[in-house]
Amino acid sequence: MLYNKFLIEKIIKNALIEDINYIDLTTDILLEEDQMGRAIMIAKEEGVIAGISVVEMVFGLIDSMMEVIPVKKDGDFVAEGEKLIEIGGKIKNLLKGERIALNFLQRMSGIATKSRRYSELVKDYDVKVVDTRKTTPGLRILEKYAVRVGGCHNHRFNLSDAVLIKDNHIKAVGSITRAIDQCRKNVSHTVKIEVEVETIQQLKEALEAKADIIMLDNMSIETMKEAVAITNKSAILEASGNITKEKLLKIAEIGVDIISVGELTHSTKAMDISMNLVNEG
Repeated sequence: MLYNKFLIEKIIKNALIEDINYIDLTTDILLEEDQMGRAIMIAKEEGVIAGISVVEMVFGLIDSMMEVIPVKKDGDFVAEGEKLIEIGGKIKNLLKGERIALNFLQRMSGIATKSRRYSELVKDYDVKVVDTRKTTPGLRILEKYAVRVGGCHNHRFNLSDAVLIKDNHIKAVGSITRAIDQCRKNVSHTVKIEVEVETIQQLKEALEAKADIIMLDNMSIETMKEAVAITNKSAILEASGNITKEKLLKIAEIGVDIISVGELTHSTKAMDISMNLVNEG
């Protein structure tokens, strides 16, 4: 289920305005207004599908009479050549929505596919793989949804969600202790406080100041092992910083609670999907 229909409609409308502007010069010249047809979307490679309802909303916003029939659902693993969606209606409107619908579906399915690979790698460990704020501007809500479809989890959605004291905050304030104390005095009791640390000394300071969550930033495997032993479950530990698929299993074995992976969204290849008009004759 998508998070907020109104926000997603706004994203789609902005994309349609960007792409169509005031006219589709090619389609509006070549096709008659009442010319009807059907199209199918097909996977051109295997992967996990995410964004079916976004495709429905794209065509629905262009033409409320458009018929969109999902063949697959979000979270389905599909093989190359499988049919995903059937769409029927005015051909002009099929073509006007084609690229925007595919852009969303391909991007979200690529993220869901990578997320599925990462979640499967650590399924035997008591650890969550989460995303970051390294998302495409304007598309965060969709990209984070796709992460969940793939089986991974979400970190904070925006700066208002939670306190995360990073290295530059610490430099500006003067110390981890001072930063945590100042936040603790000013945030609601419902808000958790996370702090980023780079050394064991900083970890000990964060523990002493009673941080709820401690992010182990760019630490070696050996240093993270030491951090896990020192913390002894007194705070949630999050491993972060250049986490790759190759490192993921080694980090999960250490015993951290969370592994944040920017790669889930910031450098994921879009899944190859096409839309083709079909001859009904």
